[in-house]
Amino acid sequence: MLMITWLSDNIVEVFGAVTGIAYVILEIRRNILLWPLGILTSAVYIFVFGRNGFYAGMVLQGYYVAISIYGWYAWGREHAGDPPNGGEAVPLSGRAWCKEQGARSKERWEGGAELRDNGELGKKETDVRKIDGKTATICLVMALVLWGLLWFTLDNWTDSPVPLWDGLITSLSVVATWMLTKKILEQWYVWILANTIAMIVYLAMGMYPTAVLFAVYTVMAVIGLRAWGREQLRIKN
Repeated sequence: MLMITWLSDNIVEVFGAVTGIAYVILEIRRNILLWPLGILTSAVYIFVFGRNGFYAGMVLQGYYVAISIYGWYAWGREHAGDPPNGGEAVPLSGRAWCKEQGARSKERWEGGAELRDNGELGKKETDVRKIDGKTATICLVMALVLWGLLWFTLDNWTDSPVPLWDGLITSLSVVATWMLTKKILEQWYVWILANTIAMIVYLAMGMYPTAVLFAVYTVMAVIGLRAWGREQLRIKN
């Protein structure tokens, strides 16, 4: 009876945790369906974080909604694909166009490790990117600046119970999500750090379904890092 009462009181948070786990599974597979599912999960957690005083986390979920719309558009445009080797697109007959779109749609929704033929002696390339020094520096600076701004704002103008940690989790997550839209491998390192911190904080605050969710996020971020990293190694070899 106690379990049923607890579940009824926390059903929204439990639902958000379940959709959040499904989101990371799709993220690892680079399946475009992760974006609409991410919008749903974020909408749920706007309510959950607002109810528990995690105001930066609540704003972060609003950012997730916006970046998910952008990511959905960006991935869809990428999967639609430019012509191989930078060539011009060739107009297709109606039947040929339908056939091509069907093939693209199948690839788009199945997700998984995506390898492309670049037309040079059968050499393959991947859509996973490694971060360059300039981008890494920009990401680090942005994370630090955002953390400082959020920490100051939450500490002075809200009743957030953990302004320092709420700000840090949010700043890391903002940067990592942007890296995800660009399919940058190193985003997984940022997620591992952010999710580990979040898991500890939410556990201490008694948000147990959310703490479990972020524990799963941490494990799956490690899995994602290994999966994307193996693809990079296959391309090099």
